[in-house]
Amino acid sequence: MTLLVSTFAAIVCTIVWYTNENREKLKLGFLALMFWGASLMWFVDAIFEYAELKAEYFTPTAEDMLNDLFLGLSVVALGFIIWLVVLMIKDPKGIVKATVLKKN
Repeated sequence: MTLLVSTFAAIVCTIVWYTNENREKLKLGFLALMFWGASLMWFVDAIFEYAELKAEYFTPTAEDMLNDLFLGLSVVALGFIIWLVVLMIKDPKGIVKATVLKKN
């Protein structure tokens, strides 16, 4: 389930990156690469888990699937938080800098 969630996030981010004209300013490539990296990590994890469990890998319990779903959603949320922090640090439109200087 973690592989599915992170791959879906990577596909959506890649489509947004491809269709958005402000992709460089919004660091959408960075976001898409983070999710593709997470997908690759979960794919390797799935390979090793299949090697260990064999056929049982394809019959997870409902509790395991729910735990994996929450883990996948947590990874996606953390990816978005990291992207937002990077976006605020780079401040491509100068919004954060203007807000800080305006308050002083």
